[in-house]
Amino acid sequence: MTTQRILIVEDEPSIAELISINLSHAGFEVDRAFQADQAAVMMKEALPCLLILDWMLPGKSGVQFAKELRNSPNTASLPILMLTAKGEELDKVQGLNAGADDFVTKPFSPKELVARVNALLRRQAPAIEERPLAIGPLKLDPVAHRLMATLPDASTKAIALGPTEYRLLHFLMSNPERVHSRSALLDRVWGNEVYIEERTVDVHIKRLRAALAPNNCEHLIETVRGSGYRITKNPVSK
Repeated sequence: MTTQRILIVEDEPSIAELISINLSHAGFEVDRAFQADQAAVMMKEALPCLLILDWMLPGKSGVQFAKELRNSPNTASLPILMLTAKGEELDKVQGLNAGADDFVTKPFSPKELVARVNALLRRQAPAIEERPLAIGPLKLDPVAHRLMATLPDASTKAIALGPTEYRLLHFLMSNPERVHSRSALLDRVWGNEVYIEERTVDVHIKRLRAALAPNNCEHLIETVRGSGYRITKNPVSK
């Protein structure tokens, strides 16, 4: 079995060393960078399975770097775990909007960090035995881990999604026309390994809709006030 490689981008050597030791003991191969530009060069040579990214970095911030990674086809689906000393809800929302898939707030438990890394990697793994799913112009192929949209001229276009948005859409498309509460989505998409706030669901729904918007598919995902979200072939509004 190939060892999974994780890149840590952290400018505090003691924290980077602590993370590196614990991940190595958990069976991961670890690389380290001290700023975003250095990490970008390393990722061009070999893309890691997951990125651990500090919010505050010298030069380019972790938030700005996450945005750039999400806008690049090569790294759009790369799992990003953000380290931050900021524990306020608005700060977490800003980081999630920038492209982070999960957060660990300093000071953190090394065991919790490893658990969150494992949870992110499990969520990224494709379901290789499932058949393609289709809702309206969207077609999701779990084997190829690919989402396509059929355009008005009958051509198709690939849509890049982050790993969490992919799993969220996969679950919704597997259960169309049904309303799913935020707690149900957390349980089925995020799992019960770690605690994640319900507000996280809203942020990822927003990111998913933004990814679908260029192909006019964002309205397929409906908000049901007081209940949750659903995906439908017949949206109420367009």
